[in-house]
Amino acid sequence: MSIRVLTGITTSGTPHLGNWAGAIRPAINASTQPGTDAFYFMADYHALIKCDDPARVARSRLEIAATWLAGGLDPERVTFYRQSDIPEIPELCWILTCVTAKGLMNRAHAYKASVDQNTAKGVEPDDGITMGLFSYPILMAADILMFNANKVPVGRDQIQHLEMARDIAQRFNHLYGREFFVLPEVAIEESVATLPGLDGRKMSKSYNNTIPLFEGDAKSLRAAIMRIVTDSRQPGEPKDPDNSHLFTIYRAFSTEDEAASFRAELESGMGWGDAKEALYQRLERDIAPMRERYQALMAHPERIEDILQAGGEKARKLATPFMAELRDAVGLRRHTAAPAPSKSSNKKSGKTARFVSFRDEDGQFRFRLVGADGQELLRSRGFADPKAAGAFVQRLQSGSDGDCLQADGLQIKAVLDGETIAEGPVARDEAERDALLQQTRVALGLPNGG
Repeated sequence: MSIRVLTGITTSGTPHLGNWAGAIRPAINASTQPGTDAFYFMADYHALIKCDDPARVARSRLEIAATWLAGGLDPERVTFYRQSDIPEIPELCWILTCVTAKGLMNRAHAYKASVDQNTAKGVEPDDGITMGLFSYPILMAADILMFNANKVPVGRDQIQHLEMARDIAQRFNHLYGREFFVLPEVAIEESVATLPGLDGRKMSKSYNNTIPLFEGDAKSLRAAIMRIVTDSRQPGEPKDPDNSHLFTIYRAFSTEDEAASFRAELESGMGWGDAKEALYQRLERDIAPMRERYQALMAHPERIEDILQAGGEKARKLATPFMAELRDAVGLRRHTAAPAPSKSSNKKSGKTARFVSFRDEDGQFRFRLVGADGQELLRSRGFADPKAAGAFVQRLQSGSDGDCLQADGLQIKAVLDGETIAEGPVARDEAERDALLQQTRVALGLPNGG
């Protein structure tokens, strides 16, 4: 069974070394692992919370996309998209907002920090605080839950938001009586989750203490490294690697042997100037080839746009039907008549299972088989002709094709004429799949369904 990994980065600035080590690199590495279904996106709606400069947002969207691609992200292997290209995400955000307690949002670190700052300044607690900032964790929950991500690589400062996403998902599942959402788990690479910046604080655009990743050239990288704050120990005096920002950054990009060697040199009295040069050389070894790819992509933005459009279409193939399911769950249903089940089907099953026909947002005609308990057991593929969809419903109702159900991984499928006509929900394990298979056979009045 594959594990779905999802992460994103806010498009409000130019990616720096901390973004790369703390979020982008771990995400790209995770996407290459067997059994990983990776979703990576640019959080451009989130950018509007903190940036009101349209040119900066537009530029950042391009730079971040180029950074991920230059860093080795394979758009054929992963789902790579812009948040704003998926209209189902803000729709889900509103639905989740309607089940989220305000008290939960009151405890969000970013909101509390803003309130504390206002209090310290002697102004109204909510002065300058937008609903975007206040509701930020709900939008983040929608990003994650829209695609039912199992793991979300984040920095430590985002752990609370993952916990909130889990709380929101549990609340929705409880209210609507079904496990619509999986509960996401945090994934942190312990040694590099947070890199120090030039002044020792967390590397952040907010502190203006970042080290450039691809911005500028090799000279810009070297110049930034030379500005890293160190203590006053002179060449020849032993240095303390564990309290050195230089060593923390070096270790995040080196092998264990390289880090051990650098540690020994610092402890033996290596001068800070030489240590900074060694850090620059180690970083440039990794960054130089990626920088070249980045510059080529930035010179041809249309290539980036084509990749993102394809990624958005890929993501919506999952988001659109799932959103239809969630709308149905909360009562935003389409008023369609269900075809009457045949007499033979009623006699065989003795159940109140029913078929429901509907038309999706792409104009395709589909049908569902809904069990006696209201659970969706099968959902058909799309048909251009409603009569074709109706014909398959009649065949399933009549049972004339025998047992057409098959187990495929953790799903069940209805196969007629050698084609998959409909699929069931993805089960959590084989036992749940087998139970769904038995329940669907009962609903269709098939043999061995008792």
